[in-house]
Amino acid sequence: MKQKLQKIQERMVHDPKLKKAVDSIRPKRTLWGVVGIILFFFVPELITYIWQPELTAWAHTHSITEPLAMQRMLYAQLEKMFADGVSWLNIGIGVVFLFWVWRSKA
Repeated sequence: MKQKLQKIQERMVHDPKLKKAVDSIRPKRTLWGVVGIILFFFVPELITYIWQPELTAWAHTHSITEPLAMQRMLYAQLEKMFADGVSWLNIGIGVVFLFWVWRSKA
């Protein structure tokens, strides 16, 4: 079993299509790559942390007053999302991407 896993890993390491796919999803080591990671992963969590009560109240108001049932459900979900607070998963993914960019070759 261990040899089979080593064989699969060896094929993955030398697979040009896999290398191309990984390179295409890796953020580039540029100012825009780092800014993109920060804007996508950290800024929404910072906004949620700072304005959580206002956002939750806004979503709650809309979940009560919205005339369409589907939109009431969406606002209720949004309220729940804001009430849960900061997403540590998003922050963790952002940290991993920043580390990946920092460790990658220019």
